[in-house]
Amino acid sequence: MAESDNLEATMKPFYQRASEAEDRLARLEAALSEKKESGNEELLKRVSELQSELENVKAEQVAERQKATKELEQLTAENEKLKYRITHLIRAVKEDGSKLSSK
Repeated sequence: MAESDNLEATMKPFYQRASEAEDRLARLEAALSEKKESGNEELLKRVSELQSELENVKAEQVAERQKATKELEQLTAENEKLKYRITHLIRAVKEDGSKLSSK
């Protein structure tokens, strides 16, 4: 028994140091976990902000595309009207030219 008591007395500081190391490790793991969670929250917040910005930019792009399409349609219609007027003006000039040459 004396030998058993002696062994326990010898091992007591090792057990105590191991217990302290486990406590420190648990505190470090908890601190790391908190840091990861807060880091993840920041990343998630940033990702959410970027997604929101992307949606806004896409909406602006669609609006600009619609605006450009309308302008193109208006310009095309105006171009057709001008072509029609040019055709009639050319015809009128030719008629006036033929009237002048016949006189």
